[in-house]
Amino acid sequence: MSEEKEFISSPISPQNGSVIWEAPSNIALVKYWGKYGNQLPQNPSLSFTLSSCSTTTKLVYSERENHSDAFSFSFEFEGKKQASFHQKIEQFFARILPYCPYVKTHHFAISSSNSFPHSSGIASSASSMCALALCIVSLEKKANPSMSDAFFLQKASFLARLGSGSAARSVQGPLMSWGHSTAIAGSSPLFGTQITQDIHPIFHDFQDSILIIDKGQKKVSSTLGHQLMENHPYAQTRFTQAEENLLKLTEVLKKGDLDTFISIVESEALTLHALMMASSPYFILMKPETLSVLNAIWDFRQQTNIPVCFTLDAGANVHVLYPKANSVQVLEFIETNLKRFCENGQYIEDQVGSGAIKH
Repeated sequence: MSEEKEFISSPISPQNGSVIWEAPSNIALVKYWGKYGNQLPQNPSLSFTLSSCSTTTKLVYSERENHSDAFSFSFEFEGKKQASFHQKIEQFFARILPYCPYVKTHHFAISSSNSFPHSSGIASSASSMCALALCIVSLEKKANPSMSDAFFLQKASFLARLGSGSAARSVQGPLMSWGHSTAIAGSSPLFGTQITQDIHPIFHDFQDSILIIDKGQKKVSSTLGHQLMENHPYAQTRFTQAEENLLKLTEVLKKGDLDTFISIVESEALTLHALMMASSPYFILMKPETLSVLNAIWDFRQQTNIPVCFTLDAGANVHVLYPKANSVQVLEFIETNLKRFCENGQYIEDQVGSGAIKH
């Protein structure tokens, strides 16, 4: 397994130039909840890389004349200067500085945009931090052209993790793991690992319709939620459960066993929220509309035998997962039955994707 010291960059000469990367969001099928140390996961996770929901980031880099203690950068989001993002970017640069000392010797002009509405309630930390990390490592690769593509992607995932844990899983696709698991060769808590095993064709173009239940900011941040796992009464049992579910799911993905896929994925989603409700202090991120959607999906599946299921992120929104072959029926079901539970009737159609793209 690669160790952190392998990602420490040797000194590079100052560079001038620009680069653009588009990185996708991802949705975890096996959830990680709880971390330790420097953004390391308490349990392994596995996710679908998405296709349409993405962040595109342009990085213009130039040599700094004076190397002060402060980082030098500007940031625009969708054409407007955003001072509110500065603290998060500064924290990210501080975390990656030991591995990328060149962030102190360059000025960065960062401009970013999302393919989905910023106010839609979809977390963009994974896609945004992944896109920025890819841009940063591109600067290093320009100075060291001999860097292999495999190491490039691994270091980008390593750095992205330091900005947002789940961002480690947005570099490649269609399936990524993060955290050590006996089921996945080369898996590591330091970076995401692409699932290269044979995947059943039914998962190659799996669909994800994201129902926007609540656009508002969460009352409890994911960062705080992760911290509450430190003294959680069910923590160790949960970490063991996640590893067991990941082992089962890797077999399911090979065989195309949709019944077991549905059982594991929905159980993982509900377990995530059960952990929140059993924390101290306890909290609930689901809304009444969330529960209405889950019950409607269960009823629809029972009545039609269509293999549609749900998963949840750390919020109220619902990801509706289903094979592409069932798109017509499921989208009609969303329009006629589920759309009314969405804020302003909003939902986003997405599907499994192949990872980040350089423009």
